[in-house]
Amino acid sequence: MSARGGSMPPPPNPAAYFPTPRVTLPCGLDILRTYSGAFICLEILFGALVWILVAATRVPLPLLQGWVMFVSVTACFLSILFLCVFLFSYTHRIAIDWNQTDFLFHGATFVFYFGAFLLQAATTSLHNFPRRFNSTQEKLLDENEYNISIAASIFAFATTICYGCSTALALRRWKL
Repeated sequence: MSARGGSMPPPPNPAAYFPTPRVTLPCGLDILRTYSGAFICLEILFGALVWILVAATRVPLPLLQGWVMFVSVTACFLSILFLCVFLFSYTHRIAIDWNQTDFLFHGATFVFYFGAFLLQAATTSLHNFPRRFNSTQEKLLDENEYNISIAASIFAFATTICYGCSTALALRRWKL
């Protein structure tokens, strides 16, 4: 009882502050049977290939390819984390709007990966430029690195397309 003689107010309802999570994707291994799960697996695979291919070169333009490496490594790890949240059914334990989170994650990553693809393609297109401006013998990329850079550009484009498709599917689920 309080000092005024009245009763204490009831404790606040936690459901009012923590709404139930909203998710339309299945949890567990069923996520791998959906288009979204397949795209996430492709994002991880292609992103890891971009990471490996860029790391296999001498990285002649560290400012450009450093950003490509940062985006590919970060996106790869975050996609693995995102997939694990659905695989291990953490979506039912963490009370957020997973459809909105899915859209925001894939939309932002799509924008970053599109920029990384453009930078990797720009690095590949500069292969004939001399490494030093006063020297004409040594090219920026030798033939082997040029071929690796082409493959990295192609896989960066494929990864960008996968993130774009995931963004479109997430937007469709979010706006249902």
